[in-house]
Amino acid sequence: MDAAQESAYKAAVLDAVQDDSRSNAILIVTAVFLGISLGSVILRCFVRTRVVRAFGWDDIIMLLAMTLNLAFAICGIMGAKYGMGRKLLYFVEYPDNLERALLCWWLGQIFYVITCVLAKISIIITLLRITVDRVHAWILYAAISLATAVGVVFLLFTIFQCSPVTYFWHQGLSTSHGTCVNKDTLIAIAYLYSVGAAVTDLTIGLLPVALIWNLRMNQRTKIAIIGILGLGCIASAAVIVRIPFVHNYKDEEFLYNTYQISIWSNVEAGLGITAGCLTTLRPLIRFLRDGSSASRSRNNRTPGSFPLSSNPAQGGYRSSRSKHDRDDSHHLWTGSENDEYHGVTTTIMGSQRPNPTSSSEEDLNPMNQHQPAGWKVERSVRVSVRDS
Repeated sequence: MDAAQESAYKAAVLDAVQDDSRSNAILIVTAVFLGISLGSVILRCFVRTRVVRAFGWDDIIMLLAMTLNLAFAICGIMGAKYGMGRKLLYFVEYPDNLERALLCWWLGQIFYVITCVLAKISIIITLLRITVDRVHAWILYAAISLATAVGVVFLLFTIFQCSPVTYFWHQGLSTSHGTCVNKDTLIAIAYLYSVGAAVTDLTIGLLPVALIWNLRMNQRTKIAIIGILGLGCIASAAVIVRIPFVHNYKDEEFLYNTYQISIWSNVEAGLGITAGCLTTLRPLIRFLRDGSSASRSRNNRTPGSFPLSSNPAQGGYRSSRSKHDRDDSHHLWTGSENDEYHGVTTTIMGSQRPNPTSSSEEDLNPMNQHQPAGWKVERSVRVSVRDS
């Protein structure tokens, strides 16, 4: 190499070292969507544990998804520091960073896949709570199966794409030995996962229109809830936008040209978690407005009354659900026990009057009518009509 070539080479290396625009893009997007998703999960946990007091499996799964998303974000932040988004010439100056950057990429993809699948599962479980039509339920079960299947396939290929596994991040070392699967095969699996994820996101984004439309609530509330649940479509848009960049998996400048994949993966994971959490935050608005949903419930309840059961209208898919699930579903959308909820309610009431005052009440102690207080059963019926 003559002096001119050596000078040009050093200049190229210097440019590669100083060009950190793509690494900064990964860092900024990762931090922003981590903050958004983390804030939404914290609010969700507050609402579900303090406001409506109905922490369920969908909340546990979403919390686990957020934990893995945090690990995914850490991999992205550390990977950007070590060289994700940079050209190979950068690693001429910092050779040790190549192995670290590749390891961060490999770990990040694992956390990303599990995060997205768990977030979808959590959202689908939430939708199943308000599903009335059996056909809608089967659609959701199919969506959860599709998301899990393509996620597991992509996860296994990501983990075991090289043999030994450690060869993926050691491949830049002259002393390392191993083999990796054909890049075209990995790209095909990535396309399969992307299509499956997009279909699942579109399903859980559009199906709420059918689920919510016939519920008994005002039009403005319906539109608001459908809009919130429909944010799943935005997550699918992130998957679709990422698809044209999947072919960069086999690029020689792997870490440099796959920065778009890293960015849109963070967008997808962050939006998926946020969309799933926003559906649970409506009770928070009432909590902040009224001070406390618990005090509101106590103030509106008849003194001396104790709810025994709330039985929904028979027929349809909902009739097979337990009272806990129905109440939890009700809290999910309203945050209050006192909003309209059709069905039959049985209540035990304490009374200072010795005799019943209406035909809807039955004295529980008919043999002792002259005691100063007695127990009565009151049954109130609320009926809603839904088009078949």
